[in-house]
Order: sequence, then structure tokens, then C-alpha cells
Amino acid sequence: MLYTALVGAAWCALAPILWALSGSLKRDGEITDPVLIPPQPQWSNYSEVFELLPLGRMLLNTTAYALCVTAGQLFFCSLAGYAFARLRFRGRDTLFLAYLATLMVPLTVTVIPQFLLMRAFGWVDTPWAMIVPGLFGSAFGTYLMREFFRTLPVELEEAAILDGCTTWQIYRLVLLPHVRPALMVLAVLTWITVWNDFLWPLVIIQRNDIATATLGLVRLQGQYHTQWPILMAAAMVILAPLITVYAIAQRAFIKGIALSGLGGR
Repeated sequence: MLYTALVGAAWCALAPILWALSGSLKRDGEITDPVLIPPQPQWSNYSEVFELLPLGRMLLNTTAYALCVTAGQLFFCSLAGYAFARLRFRGRDTLFLAYLATLMVPLTVTVIPQFLLMRAFGWVDTPWAMIVPGLFGSAFGTYLMREFFRTLPVELEEAAILDGCTTWQIYRLVLLPHVRPALMVLAVLTWITVWNDFLWPLVIIQRNDIATATLGLVRLQGQYHTQWPILMAAAMVILAPLITVYAIAQRAFIKGIALSGLGGR
């Protein structure tokens, strides 16, 4: 019964992806046919995507944004997590709880203030508006790193202090190598979040040369008629890098989930 339930849950998750893959190989008039494998696959749909839209450029843009934001999240969240977990200063726990409380604020509430800030800086419709807001860490990432730092034995720091290490050396040379699983979890989750983000790019970006891949999907939709096979082919092209990233980082990601306690343990 357990495996039956797992198979059912896996099918519910995979069915939309399989249907989109099937639809990307159909003709426009066959999109609603209940056939998973079309009799005459239309592989030309994929090449037509790149003819109708500069999708290659948009994929490069999204990759650049995801790389920058992920690097910033890893650096600043690990720094903040180390400070909240291992350093003692007045108001530490109160400050951490206040920072953690920002998780309760819906994303849509912060869109307008962020847009006004970007306009004040003159960054509207520029790559900076996609990179800077998510560059300096997040409450979830800080919480994840703090909980992982707290699991490390205090003896590591004590031995490093006896050897004459500074606070920065303890963080960088002693403790940071031990939190690689948590860093991998944060990196994968951040990459997926930036890659799939739609609302913020829709608000802040207008030009195609700096647009993201998710905006490309919207701009493929016609006002009166949408070529659904082309749209599904574009969706498959955008999904492929995410599957590749997860396939490469799968072992480390699952290990990090298990060790960090996010798996419900």
C-alpha cells in the first residue's frame, strides 16, 4: 500500500510534465487529443521556438541572474547564520526572531516598495533590478544555515581559538567546510526560485535583451490565438536546465535535506 501511494503521488507530479512533453511534439490541432505519444512527432516545434523568440538569450540572462543571486545568498546567509549560531552579542535572539518574522510577509506585499526603490536608483529595466534585491541573503537561508551551524560541536571552535584563529578564519576554514550539505540545499532552492520567478521580472523588465525565460513564455502567447505546441516546447526547453541541475546535485541535496532537518526528522 505504501508503494502504491508513492507511485500515485509520483504520477500526479509527473503527469503534467509528460503531457507538456507530449503536447510539444503535436500539431496545433492535435493538442487536445488524449494521446501521450503522437503518431507523427513534430520536432520542428523546438526549432520554431528559437525562431519566434530570442529564447537562447533569455536562458543566458536567467542563468546569469541565478548564478549571481545564488552566490550572494550562499555568502551572506552563511555569514549571518554563523553569527546568529556561534557569536554572542546583545539582542541576538530578538534580532533573529524579528528577521525570521519576515517570512510571514507575502511576496506580493513587497513588490511595490521594491519597485519604488529600483525606480529611485534608476535600475528599472536593468539587470541590477534582477540581481540586487535577492543578493544579500534571505530569512529562510539564514535560518537554514543557523540551524546547521548549531549542530557542529563547540570543540571545533575551541581548538581553532587555541591555535590562534580569528573569527573570520574559524568561519571560513573550520566551520564552513562542515556545512557544505546545507550550502548545497540553499544553492539548489535559490537557483530554482530565481529560475522560476515570474512576478518580479514581469514588473521590472520590458526589454527582450535582458528578459528572463519565464517572460519568454508569456510573450509567446498570442492575443487571439496561442500556438500551444510551440508554447509547450518552450516550457520543456526552460525545464531542461532545472532537471540537469537537480540531477547533478541530487546526492548532496538529499543529504543536506536529511542532515538539516528539513526532511521532517
